[in-house]
Amino acid sequence: MDATLIPSASIRRDGEARWAGHRRRTPMHSYKAHIATDQEAGLIRGVEVTTANVHDAAELEAVLPPAPADVYGDSAFAGTSSERVIAASGGRARMVQTGTWGGPEALRRLQMHNAAVRRIRARIEKVFGTCKRSYGLRRMRLLGLAKAGLQVRLTAIAYNLRRSWRLLSPVCA
Repeated sequence: MDATLIPSASIRRDGEARWAGHRRRTPMHSYKAHIATDQEAGLIRGVEVTTANVHDAAELEAVLPPAPADVYGDSAFAGTSSERVIAASGGRARMVQTGTWGGPEALRRLQMHNAAVRRIRARIEKVFGTCKRSYGLRRMRLLGLAKAGLQVRLTAIAYNLRRSWRLLSPVCA
């Protein structure tokens, strides 16, 4: 699971969108799409749309599918509160960890753990890239949180239809 910022349709007229930035990037007046995907098939299993200033981990319960096995996420989901929510639903938290105490051996173990997690997490980044590149999610088309949620959910449906077709077709073009 992960989240991405999607700029709003209009800075002046969209009163529900909020400003948010990510590290060294320019802040955007935007919404945030929180998405959970299936590990094996790459299908979208959970979607939630919030204003951009909501922390990723705050929407964990909303997008967490019922009875997950392993839950992969970035360092925004690392922490005991997120791990408790995942464990209560029957899953196992596999988050990217940051920082080390302990020297070169601890750093090597941390890098090996993060490399294994990142291989799986790349699949959800692919979903965001495809939705932004091919399905018009690069920018919101409508004003308001409810309509933004509708746009993201319709995009998720379209993505899942095409992904299902690709999984079920015997020969992929």
